Parts: sequence; C-alpha cells; structure tokens
Amino acid sequence: MTRVVLVDDHALIRRGMRDALADEGLQVVAEAACWDELEPLLARPFDVLLLDIQLPGPSGLEILGRLAQRSAPPRALVVSMYPEDPYAQRALQAGARGYVPKSADTGQLVEAIGRVARGERWVSAAIARLLDAPAVPDDDALPHQRLSAREQVLMVMLAQGLKLPEVAERLQLPPRTVSVYRARLLEKMKMSGNAELAHYAARHHLLPGR
Repeated sequence: MTRVVLVDDHALIRRGMRDALADEGLQVVAEAACWDELEPLLARPFDVLLLDIQLPGPSGLEILGRLAQRSAPPRALVVSMYPEDPYAQRALQAGARGYVPKSADTGQLVEAIGRVARGERWVSAAIARLLDAPAVPDDDALPHQRLSAREQVLMVMLAQGLKLPEVAERLQLPPRTVSVYRARLLEKMKMSGNAELAHYAARHHLLPGR
C-alpha cells in the first residue's frame, strides 16, 4: 500500500483527500498544516509527500527548497489551486516530482501518486511541452519570473486583496518584515501598489482557482 504524507493548511481539504485516497487503496499516514508540523514527520517511512503551495510560514515552494538540501529528500507531488503555468514549472525546478491541480479528479491524482512513488515524474501534457521549451533569457523574462518563491507567494496574497497584517499572520512573519518585503517586491515589479499587482496577476493568470 502506498503511504502518503499530506500537507495542506485546510483541515476539510485534508479530510476530503484522505477519504478519497483511502477509497483507492492509498494510506495517509500523517498530516501537517505547515513546515513546523511537517519537519518531525520526515523521519517516518512514507512513499509520497503531497504538498500545497500556499501554507502558513514557508510556502510549499520554499519547503521544496529545504527538502532538496537533505541527503535523501522525499518524493514530493504538489497539489495546488495555483495554475499550472507558471507554478508547475517553478515547483518542478524546486524539486517536486509532479504537479496536480486541485481541480483534477481522484483518478488523475491517484495515477500521479503512483508514478511519483515509482520514482517517475508526472505532469500534464501542456506542462511537459513547456518544460521542453527553450529557457527564456533573463533579460526577456517577465517581472514575476524573476521573483523568489516567497516573493511570488507574497505577490499573489497582495493581489488577492489581503492586508499586511493578514499576510504577516499567514507567513508567520512580523508585519514590519512583510512591509519591507512588499516594498522590495513593488520595486522589482516596477509597480506603485497592490492594485497594479492585482491587475498584473489577473492578466497573467497567476491567481489560485476557485
């Protein structure tokens, strides 16, 4: 039986995924809502780590970076509401073995888990074509493509209309630190405020689905 560790900050989503996977013969052996809860679970045996992107504290993308520094990183499959393009590419570059949107059906998720458990990669045909495309020179990259993982998650939160205290709570950072990050983000994006970020994120399909 394939053993899964599930990381998502919404308890109802974890319960739904756990029940759906159990019906397919997969076992969720542990759950976590953030990095602090996940880290002690990494010592136990399991086959696949299911990881969301938007989490309290370090994002899923940042967690992938931390896992990649370990001698034997777990096989991670990102399951997220964020659109595949560009987040799937970012997740795979960070060390994920696959990317499945939360809008996918259970069969697709089970297939992806099975492939990742066998050491294979799983992405949609569209993302496979994107990964095979020539790399974009840095000078030609779009502004959001030059952001760090944390900056990209921050951009999405601000574009969704979250206020700085809410962002600080979600990222588990002091509000003053988040304010500094926001200023740097706006400078990198060459934008004056959150309204411009929201327009840009919507235009480039960077916001999570509903």
